[in-house]
Amino acid sequence: MSSALPDPALEQHYKGHKDVILSTDFNPNNRQLATGSADTFLMVWNLKPKARAYRFVGHNDAVSSVQFSPSGNLVASASLDRTIRLWTPSIKGESTVFRAHTAAVRSVNFSKDGQRLVTASDDKSVKVWSVYSRRFLYSLIGHTNWVRCARFSPDARLIISCGDDKSVRIWDTLNKQCVNKFMDNRDSATFVDFNINGTCIASSGADKTLKIWDIRTNKLLQHYQVHRASVNCFSFHPSDNYLISASSDKTLKIFDLLEGRLIYTLHGHKGPVYTVTFSRNGEYFASGGGDTQVFLWKSNFDTFSSKDIVQAQSRRENANPSLNFPESRPRPALIPLPKSSSTEINPSIRMLGNQNLDSPSRGIGQSLFSKERVLGEEGSVPACSEWQRGVQVLRSSRERLREDEEECDRSTESSSQEERSGGIPTSLVSTMETIVKQLEVLTQTISVLEQRLTLTEDQLMECLENQAKIVLQVRQADEKEGGTGSSSSSQ
Repeated sequence: MSSALPDPALEQHYKGHKDVILSTDFNPNNRQLATGSADTFLMVWNLKPKARAYRFVGHNDAVSSVQFSPSGNLVASASLDRTIRLWTPSIKGESTVFRAHTAAVRSVNFSKDGQRLVTASDDKSVKVWSVYSRRFLYSLIGHTNWVRCARFSPDARLIISCGDDKSVRIWDTLNKQCVNKFMDNRDSATFVDFNINGTCIASSGADKTLKIWDIRTNKLLQHYQVHRASVNCFSFHPSDNYLISASSDKTLKIFDLLEGRLIYTLHGHKGPVYTVTFSRNGEYFASGGGDTQVFLWKSNFDTFSSKDIVQAQSRRENANPSLNFPESRPRPALIPLPKSSSTEINPSIRMLGNQNLDSPSRGIGQSLFSKERVLGEEGSVPACSEWQRGVQVLRSSRERLREDEEECDRSTESSSQEERSGGIPTSLVSTMETIVKQLEVLTQTISVLEQRLTLTEDQLMECLENQAKIVLQVRQADEKEGGTGSSSSSQ
């Protein structure tokens, strides 16, 4: 019998930076993780337990973006000090400095062959550099405000960029011209990237949205608006079946792109999440943000093929025929989110595990940072304690049902073995299988109720916030009227 898909799990927790984490990237060999921070340092963490991390000193301002070269023997970093550096990720910490931008540099990206770099800057330009000759090649001019991000397509024939002018632009690297432009954002576009095969692009924005286009037809394929604050970063899974986003609402969200829906919401960070990235094989992803911590997560959900995932989700959603699923694709009929113009996507909140990591780091021969306890799941809405207790009860019930389900699985297996040896009759085995199916139905029902309670929590929180605003406005109006009355009396 198929059980629920494995959930992402928090594997390790790194603490070494002294300020906001702005960027993360995995070495293609999956043995190292590079991070850039507002503390001006680039750090390279060895992912083996108790291995040393290295701190690279050179930038004079925040390190806004980091990326390993495709071969893994170089790390590029961009900084608000207007420079780009190419580092050798070893204990020597040698680097080459690139200078041409006249304002803060926001992003850096290698071409797939590792021969070129593309950078985006507050000077409103996108610049391309030669890695081999260590020199500036050309600029792409067209943005009318700060450029937040620029990325090569997998074949390096196109470059995509976005910025505070609310535009997403596609550039041809041969004629160095803008060949397409999307102006769908209501606020700054914060991050852009190509999917793995290069047929689609995605962009995130300060307007809380995440959009995916097919660049062959210029058609908007998917539009998500499920975060409650700016979406700062995202990353495509190597299979192109999933996408993960990071937001200032302190959460990470994972989307199933095959079904076009949200499948996980991950809590744990205690501040805005500014960066997230998958490892090259998709087995892990890393996140960082305003709490100065770097989290390493095990994906887990990608252990199934896309076909297995769709089948498993269909079995879970179709388990109870008495539930109403209106559309051709089965989806729970949940309470709609307020003020959402996008397709409704139902979040499911997952619990995080705790784990300690002893990760010493070395700058110039310096060892620091001892064990830190990993943060657990963040509370949802403190003002709605009754709903929280209800959710907790449902979750505990769900866990008990899963345990019963597993026990029934084991019983069914042993029954089948005894039947083959002439022990238990077929009718009893059949009865046990029916019980197992009913447990699946109960598990799905509790899942739907849990989702409804979670959505209701969000609505109640918004109502409380609006109520507080109204009370404040009334008080201010009363104070204003009182002040006017006092001045009239004095006259």
